[in-house]
Amino acid sequence: MEITAAVILKHIQEAKKGKQSAFNFLLDQYWNSVYGFQLKRVQSEYEAEDITIETFSKAFDKIGTFDEKYNFNTWLITISKNIQIDKSRKKKASIQTQTMDANGEHVKKIPDQNPSPEDKLITEQNLAELLQFIKLLKPHYQEIINLRYFQEMSYNEISDTLEEPLSNVKVRLLRAKKLLSEIITQNRNS
Repeated sequence: MEITAAVILKHIQEAKKGKQSAFNFLLDQYWNSVYGFQLKRVQSEYEAEDITIETFSKAFDKIGTFDEKYNFNTWLITISKNIQIDKSRKKKASIQTQTMDANGEHVKKIPDQNPSPEDKLITEQNLAELLQFIKLLKPHYQEIINLRYFQEMSYNEISDTLEEPLSNVKVRLLRAKKLLSEIITQNRNS
C-alpha cells in the first residue's frame, strides 16, 4: 500500500478516536524522521531515542489538538525540538536531568485492547528462542519487555518501577515490540 497524505490523515483521525493500530502506524511511519532529527541535534543514540519516545508520548497524549491542515511530521518535529530544548535547559540549570512530570492524572491513555501483529508474532515464539531474540534488543528495551511480559506488570507498575511517565512507558513498549517483531521476522526468513 502506498503511503499517501490521505492514508496518513485516515490514521490520524483513527488515532484521535483511540484506535491502537493507528498509533502503531504513526509510530512506525514517523519514528525514523523524529529519531534522525534528534540524533543530529544531541549526537547520542540513547538521548535521541529517549527524546523520540517522549515526543510520541506527548503527541499521542495531545493528538486531539492536531490541526489536520498542517503536516503531521512538522508537528512531531516541533514537539521533539521543544522537548530537547527543555531538556538542555534543565541540564544547564541542574546537575541532575529532570524528566517530565510523572503525574499520571493528565496522561491520556493509549488504548491497548487487542493484541497487535507484533504481540501475536512474539507469543508464537518458543521461550528459549524468544529470550535469544530479546537479548538482541538494547538494554532499556529488554527491561521493558521483561517487566511487561515476564514479570507481568501493568503499565502503571512499570511506570512506578522505572520512575517514568505512563505515556513514555507505553510508547517505549510499542517500540520494543516493533523492534522485537522485526528481529523475529528476519530470523524466520533467514
